[in-house]
Amino acid sequence: MEIIQVVLDTKLLQATDLAAKRQKVNRSALIRQALQQHLKRLHELALEEQDRRGYLAQPQREEECRIWEDAAAWPEL
Repeated sequence: MEIIQVVLDTKLLQATDLAAKRQKVNRSALIRQALQQHLKRLHELALEEQDRRGYLAQPQREEECRIWEDAAAWPEL
Protein backbone atom coordinates (compact mmCIF):
# COMPACT_ATOMS: atom_id res chain seq x y z
CA MET A 1 0.00 0.00 0.00
CA GLU A 2 1.02 3.55 -0.64
CA ILE A 3 0.70 6.40 1.81
CA ILE A 4 -0.83 9.63 0.49
CA GLN A 5 -1.96 12.93 1.92
CA VAL A 6 -5.54 14.09 1.49
CA VAL A 7 -6.79 17.53 2.46
CA LEU A 8 -10.29 17.58 4.01
CA ASP A 9 -12.17 20.48 5.46
CA THR A 10 -12.97 20.29 9.16
CA LYS A 11 -16.63 19.27 8.78
CA LEU A 12 -15.81 16.49 6.33
CA LEU A 13 -13.03 15.21 8.56
CA GLN A 14 -15.35 15.16 11.57
CA ALA A 15 -18.04 13.33 9.58
CA THR A 16 -15.41 10.88 8.33
CA ASP A 17 -14.17 10.16 11.83
CA LEU A 18 -17.71 9.70 13.13
CA ALA A 19 -18.59 7.33 10.28
CA ALA A 20 -15.38 5.36 10.82
CA LYS A 21 -16.18 5.02 14.51
CA ARG A 22 -19.71 3.81 13.74
CA GLN A 23 -18.38 1.29 11.20
CA LYS A 24 -15.66 0.23 13.64
CA VAL A 25 -12.89 0.84 11.14
CA ASN A 26 -10.11 3.37 11.03
CA ARG A 27 -10.24 6.51 8.91
CA SER A 28 -8.00 5.08 6.20
CA ALA A 29 -10.15 1.95 5.83
CA LEU A 30 -13.31 4.04 5.58
CA ILE A 31 -11.79 6.28 2.91
CA ARG A 32 -10.51 3.23 0.98
CA GLN A 33 -13.97 1.61 1.07
CA ALA A 34 -15.67 4.83 -0.01
CA LEU A 35 -13.23 5.34 -2.87
CA GLN A 36 -13.58 1.72 -4.03
CA GLN A 37 -17.39 2.06 -4.04
CA HIS A 38 -17.18 5.37 -5.90
CA LEU A 39 -14.82 3.98 -8.55
CA LYS A 40 -17.04 0.90 -8.98
CA ARG A 41 -20.07 3.16 -9.48
CA LEU A 42 -18.18 5.28 -12.03
CA HIS A 43 -17.28 2.08 -13.92
CA GLU A 44 -20.93 0.94 -13.87
CA LEU A 45 -22.06 4.35 -15.16
CA ALA A 46 -19.51 4.17 -17.97
CA LEU A 47 -20.78 0.70 -18.96
CA GLU A 48 -24.39 1.91 -18.87
CA GLU A 49 -23.46 4.85 -21.10
CA GLN A 50 -21.68 2.50 -23.49
CA ASP A 51 -24.83 0.33 -23.68
CA ARG A 52 -27.01 3.41 -24.18
CA ARG A 53 -24.83 4.61 -27.08
CA GLY A 54 -24.88 1.12 -28.60
CA TYR A 55 -28.67 0.91 -28.50
CA LEU A 56 -28.97 4.40 -29.96
CA ALA A 57 -26.59 3.47 -32.78
CA GLN A 58 -28.35 0.18 -33.46
CA PRO A 59 -31.84 0.12 -31.92
CA GLN A 60 -33.76 -3.11 -31.49
CA ARG A 61 -36.29 -3.92 -34.14
CA GLU A 62 -39.88 -4.50 -33.08
CA GLU A 63 -39.84 -8.14 -34.17
CA GLU A 64 -36.86 -8.80 -31.87
CA CYS A 65 -38.93 -7.75 -28.87
CA ARG A 66 -42.15 -9.50 -29.83
CA ILE A 67 -40.93 -13.00 -28.86
CA TRP A 68 -40.11 -11.80 -25.35
CA GLU A 69 -43.46 -10.06 -24.96
CA ASP A 70 -45.22 -13.38 -25.53
CA ALA A 71 -42.96 -15.14 -23.02
CA ALA A 72 -43.52 -12.43 -20.39
CA ALA A 73 -47.30 -12.27 -20.78
CA TRP A 74 -49.49 -13.66 -18.00
CA PRO A 75 -51.36 -16.74 -19.09
CA GLU A 76 -55.07 -16.22 -19.55
CA LEU A 77 -57.26 -18.28 -17.27
